[in-house]
Amino acid sequence: QVELVESGGGLVQAGESLRLSCTAAARTISGFGVSWFRRTPGKEREFVAGITWNTVHTDYADSVKGRFTISRNNLKNTVNLQMNNLKPEDTAVYYCARQIHNTRPAREVDEYDFWGQGTQVTVSS
Repeated sequence: QVELVESGGGLVQAGESLRLSCTAAARTISGFGVSWFRRTPGKEREFVAGITWNTVHTDYADSVKGRFTISRNNLKNTVNLQMNNLKPEDTAVYYCARQIHNTRPAREVDEYDFWGQGTQVTVSS
């Protein structure tokens, strides 16, 4: 069973930073792309950032481009999301997910087969 565990969420003020981590058990993200999504109450889950297994390709939502950076360490089976200059509109539950096909990062939820439980990020103004 694939298991993805997110960590690093918390409460910060606008302008501050957080670093989220997605840790996979038993080498379950080896060979797969991984992305971060987020969801706020009443809204659909939205793509935030994605990275391919070989780290050659990354993709970012326009709303976070220039502020967030996705990276991964395949030896440690972790995918990180560095979030700088956070804004109140970044408040959401953040999820990491494993992409089904080993292609460029996909933005559609249906392209992912396993998801973590999520970590809450709250940004106060």
